[in-house]
Amino acid sequence: MGTNFSDVVRDDPTNNVPDTIFSKLGLQLHRRNNHPLGILKNGIYEYFDTNFPNMFHKFDDLCPVVSVKQNFDDVLVPADHVSRSYNDTYYVDSQTVLRCHTSAHQAELLRRGHTHFLVTGDVYRRDSIDSTHYPVFHQMEGVRVFTPDNWEASGLDPTSYAAEDLKKSLEGLARHLFGAVEMRWIDAYFPFTNPSYELEIYFQGKWMEVLGCGVMEQEILKSNGRSNSVAWALGLGLERLAMVLFDIPDIRLFWSTDERFTSQFSEGQMGVKFKPFSKYPPCYKDMSFWINDSFTENNLCEVIRGIAGDLVEEVSLIDNFTNKKGMTSHCYRIAYRSMERSLTDEEINDLQWQVREQVQNKLNVVLR
Repeated sequence: MGTNFSDVVRDDPTNNVPDTIFSKLGLQLHRRNNHPLGILKNGIYEYFDTNFPNMFHKFDDLCPVVSVKQNFDDVLVPADHVSRSYNDTYYVDSQTVLRCHTSAHQAELLRRGHTHFLVTGDVYRRDSIDSTHYPVFHQMEGVRVFTPDNWEASGLDPTSYAAEDLKKSLEGLARHLFGAVEMRWIDAYFPFTNPSYELEIYFQGKWMEVLGCGVMEQEILKSNGRSNSVAWALGLGLERLAMVLFDIPDIRLFWSTDERFTSQFSEGQMGVKFKPFSKYPPCYKDMSFWINDSFTENNLCEVIRGIAGDLVEEVSLIDNFTNKKGMTSHCYRIAYRSMERSLTDEEINDLQWQVREQVQNKLNVVLR
């Protein structure tokens, strides 16, 4: 990758990117052809190449360090939206973030004249800790722009034309990935599309969201030199789909370098079922403390992950109460488990001691 991440500012007072996250920059799991995420990316490319020959430009090496304007303003995220907060987003400095979504490149590519494109990349969000959430994951963004020549002969208004093409295209993608499955469209809300939809498929006995999409807001097109056009946009999470297609039970596994994981996958082999190689038991530790007004669960998870890394499997709130003085107590259960080895009692006790110390010091809570 062309970006030298050693040049990224680390000492700005507004920087909230911990070492555990910074170390993921540049790893680009989605560009490894024998990794489940790379296999899935290439499978999606195959669908678009077959059905839209020589139409879609593909970008999978765009820098994840972007401006606040690119990440939020360019895609119409409101100024007071919760996603802009330091609790939700990793800030490099006050005007620069680690992208929260691949949509951060939408405006730039439209301005450069691209009308059909797919953007794949690593995205970053402060989040909870469980088997399906991780602060670094991978998305694919798709955009297709239409001009009046496309819709005028159809008898449809521009928005209806784009929405119809969108649904047809993405139903085809779902069949390409999952076979002849039942599907349904759900009305949704995204700041940058209107109307907005989610596509769900009935898979392995339950409804599952596959992607979010919609007709791009005209304001985005007008701001980027496309005032007479209409467009659709889609966004999908690669991990969410890969966990289902490859039977991968825990999102941490995507980052494993253990040969027992990596050797199970090879280029072009879509849907190979993962064979678990470890069933090490989890170890649970509870921690109770009085919270303050500034406490957030995302900050707690960040502190725990900073100490335990990928040895923490889940953090869950199991009890809370408020006493007569109005003080609120939370009790969290931390599940420790390695995907690759047994953890010793001594190791876990040491981690838990460090977690208690850091939670008290960094979050200004009072342990009970």
